[in-house]
Amino acid sequence: MIICIDVGNTNVKYAIYDKDELKISFRVSTDLKKTSDEYGSQLVNMLKTMHLKRVEITGGILSSVVPSLDYTIDRMCDLYLGFKPLRVGPGLKSGLNIRCDDAREVGADRIVNCVSALHKYGEKKPLIVVDFGTATTFNIISENGEFIGGVIAPGIKGSLDSLVNGTAKLPRVEIEAPESIIAKNTVTNMQAGIVFGFAGLVDYIVARIKRELNRSNVQTIATGGFSEIISKEVSCIDRVDKLLTLSGLKYLYYLNRPEERA
Repeated sequence: MIICIDVGNTNVKYAIYDKDELKISFRVSTDLKKTSDEYGSQLVNMLKTMHLKRVEITGGILSSVVPSLDYTIDRMCDLYLGFKPLRVGPGLKSGLNIRCDDAREVGADRIVNCVSALHKYGEKKPLIVVDFGTATTFNIISENGEFIGGVIAPGIKGSLDSLVNGTAKLPRVEIEAPESIIAKNTVTNMQAGIVFGFAGLVDYIVARIKRELNRSNVQTIATGGFSEIISKEVSCIDRVDKLLTLSGLKYLYYLNRPEERA
């Protein structure tokens, strides 16, 4: 079995795969103050809960957009699993041609999402991968399988936090769609603004990207924590894949360690 770890600004996501079979996936809060032992104890407890043995995990791969946690997670794997994971970045084979001003600026999570989408849904057609994470990213893949650029917009939760923290009387609310956009109280007013506002943002940006691509067969894939909520309110998302990043990490691991798939 292998472990795939996606370190984001808000959560650290884990998945355990036995070849192509997903055994378990879970997430914990990203905390820069946590030690490798604290992350390790969380991992060990979750493995025990799911009746999985540490010794059965023989390899792993790490994608991180939080450089200050890279050493912590590396050490956690070394101490509690007995190996250091592969890391998405320079030197790791991905098969993705990045056509940007500076390929080093492209986040590891965006690379993994694009590789995963290409592998699962490519089929010689342009793809737009929308990731509803701490930031909302739009990643564009050409029909030739090249990452040609994208858009970074504010994240849903961060936008709500900014609204609440910047006002004296607005409360913190659940992020969910109200029954009507013509809301009758403060809570549903805020929910309408957040959910339908982001739905409008997504619909417009995807439509603008499609217009510039000038292709009729563009497919839009959504992933990330709020993908299901927003996908119900837009017309542009063709498919939701909540495990796109973690399955992409699995694909990259076996691409670089093909002998371990046998």
